Amino acid sequence: MSESTPAAVSEATASPAMVSDESPSTDARRIGPSFKANHPLASGPVVQPAPTVDGFVEAFLAELNYGQGVLLSQSTVNDQYLALARTVRRYLMADWLETGARRRQAQQKTVAYLSAEYLLGRQLGNNLLATNLQDVAEEAMRRSGIDIAALRSQEVEPGLGNGGLGRLAACFVDSLATMDVPCIGYGIRYEYGIFRQTFVEDRQVELPDSWLSLGSPWEFPHPERQVIVSFGGHTETTTDDAGVERSRWIPDWNVLGMPYHYMVPGFRNGVVNTLRLWSARATHAFDLQIFNSGDYAQAVRSQTFAENISKVLYPEDSTPQGKELRLQQQYFFVACSLHDFIDNTLPADYDLRRLPERLVVQLNDTHPVIAIPELMRILVDRKGFDWDEAWDITKRCFAYTCHTLLPEALEVWSVDLLGRLLPRHLEIIYRINEEFLDEVREAFPGDEMRVRRMSVIAEHPERSVRMAYLATVAGAKVNGVAELHSQLLRDKVLPDFSQLWPEKFTNVTNGVTPRRFVLLANRRLSDLVTDTIGEGWVTDLDRLRELEPHAEDPEFRAAFRQVKADNKERLYKLLRVRDGLDLPREAMLDVMVKRLHEYKRQTLKLLHIVSLYEGVVSGRVAPEDLTPRTVVFGAKAAPGYHMAKEIIFLINAVADTVNADPRVAGRLSVAFPANYNVTLAEKLIPAADLSEQISLAGKEASGTGNMKFALNGALTIGTDDGANVEIRRLVGDDNFFLFGMTEPEVETLRGEGYVPADLYEQDPVLRATIDLLASGHFTGGDRQVVAPVVDNLLHQDAFMALADFPAYLEAQARVDAAYADPDTWSRMAILNVARSGFFSSDRSMRDYLERIWTAR
Repeated sequence: MSESTPAAVSEATASPAMVSDESPSTDARRIGPSFKANHPLASGPVVQPAPTVDGFVEAFLAELNYGQGVLLSQSTVNDQYLALARTVRRYLMADWLETGARRRQAQQKTVAYLSAEYLLGRQLGNNLLATNLQDVAEEAMRRSGIDIAALRSQEVEPGLGNGGLGRLAACFVDSLATMDVPCIGYGIRYEYGIFRQTFVEDRQVELPDSWLSLGSPWEFPHPERQVIVSFGGHTETTTDDAGVERSRWIPDWNVLGMPYHYMVPGFRNGVVNTLRLWSARATHAFDLQIFNSGDYAQAVRSQTFAENISKVLYPEDSTPQGKELRLQQQYFFVACSLHDFIDNTLPADYDLRRLPERLVVQLNDTHPVIAIPELMRILVDRKGFDWDEAWDITKRCFAYTCHTLLPEALEVWSVDLLGRLLPRHLEIIYRINEEFLDEVREAFPGDEMRVRRMSVIAEHPERSVRMAYLATVAGAKVNGVAELHSQLLRDKVLPDFSQLWPEKFTNVTNGVTPRRFVLLANRRLSDLVTDTIGEGWVTDLDRLRELEPHAEDPEFRAAFRQVKADNKERLYKLLRVRDGLDLPREAMLDVMVKRLHEYKRQTLKLLHIVSLYEGVVSGRVAPEDLTPRTVVFGAKAAPGYHMAKEIIFLINAVADTVNADPRVAGRLSVAFPANYNVTLAEKLIPAADLSEQISLAGKEASGTGNMKFALNGALTIGTDDGANVEIRRLVGDDNFFLFGMTEPEVETLRGEGYVPADLYEQDPVLRATIDLLASGHFTGGDRQVVAPVVDNLLHQDAFMALADFPAYLEAQARVDAAYADPDTWSRMAILNVARSGFFSSDRSMRDYLERIWTAR
């Protein structure tokens, strides 16, 4: 099937030959660096001997000469990077073409993974790993007089995601390819991504993330497969030839969705799936008459208007225009994706009554939920199905993953906005809701309050559509992403729905790909693991259990410590060059990297730092009694999230003061490198000693950073929240630093009336810590600039940082005691690695296949 194959692929170094989407498959396994003149690509992928260093050098130079148009002696680093990337790309392409041909022939059920984000990371290293070409490529570059590390550094990672949601999607599509499961990842090709973060006078400043400015060698544009997407207008009622009344949508305007294909290789298995990202284009981009009249800006207005849809990830939505653009984005990419699958991927004569046998659409959070009324519109309005049959098909095609417990993150769209932008879809949603509420009344007669609670249409504070409710009504399955989250989803977020349909709800705990986050990111640890337990663990992560006995081996513990020390040195060198940070070498590396949100409680970590510093400044603690500790933050705040940006400012201000104070030199330091991303994560996570997972219990859905840290030998200090619960159970209480209230205790305290100022008055350490913050000590005496954060903690503290502060300090004391004994710490860290194999995204995908997709 064509989901894994472009419609036409041209080769830069071959004679111009085209690969048709209908090209027959051959038994070839690889396209190599050169082609036989009498063997045109149209007849199928070319059989190619195993890659050699000489052949790779030849292919690289051909790409440099004929692809980039430069000689090696005149080439820039970017020329060399692009040539290397295209050389590696060609080693993947035969598998990509063959995978698609095989799937078309087999007509297998396909997972359409709809996600607003894909945080991919750099592609060169991952694709070298997948093709097992690292050693060949490194030697080929060495013979060419090129440092391959410089070419790796030249790559700019795609700006297609923000945080955990996007990285999870990238891990999942990696695992599906490695497991040979048919999958198309659908999303948006954002021109500027989220934003590039920098700090000016300690405050976050957002700059465009121009990740495409130097070229993107991993993508294949296909303008011939563009899809028209409509907006606005009105509907009218018509009667078809059979006398049946039909609704017809008369839109006001439309845009084109142009697909860009990315290859998603499995790990050394010859399988390459596809990520298909959509870019918005104007249907009529240029008006020559207006241009000739001299109004040049107006001549390209339609182009600018259309292309805004795929400019940035999550446009700031505090304005009506921002809200409308977000909805445009969401409908744009799901409409493109559904039409692509139905019109371009399925055979032309496919019986859509059997669509659930060929397609399962996984909704990655609420962003793509508008796909539900869109599929109904396609079936009823375009394909002529009656409503009941179309609804039966739709309900069997969709599944919904909820990634949050925060009410504000469960998207709602005002009826006014939906009706103006997508009038036919609003009609469909109304009818879905009407029939659903009839079902609720039948199941719970006389319970009109329940009917109101469960309605997809909310009446207050404004009439709006609750997208999570729509996804639950239409989805065959609804899953949370950790055991605790799934329980709270059933019991607290959607309790009426779980009572009506208990069989719909299930759990799939998240996971991470060990290919990128252990094998690629932590080569030293990977080599140690392979030398100890042999190969195979990369695709069977449960085999890490074989490391457990080696935790008692002093030689293995020493080797493990050396791996961590080497990874720290690698990180420190990077941060010196990247950020101008010079961190002390002999210190615990205490890391908190995640999206900046109050519920994640970066403020609690900040209070801990200030309390350590205050102890020395006040004379309460001797500097030599502090465990040497470097705290590293990494976080972006949403542009419109004022309090989060104030917290970032305060962290940076505290860092400036602490790092400049000789009283704590070598004992306490704080670093906040700007623009945390996958590239930095691949260096930071393997170096970390301590992983901060300190969200208020009952607020974090799962987390995947916690899994990455544990797999790379960092110990976790955390609350019983999200996947921390499962990590602690698997690694053991003795190898996890637990603190804080449980979710029921949080709710009890909230119900009793939480007064954070009382805790401030009762706890002298907390009082001294907050007083030092509030005094302006870290802001040149300016009390006003820290007041927003301090006042929020004292008078609101919605996420109860002050309530958990004493327990957090006690847990950090246990951290210090364990870290003081290198053998104890190493044993605990090794057991974390050995017992974390469950958190492979391969296991997550097996759970989806078994519990939700039945795709095999």
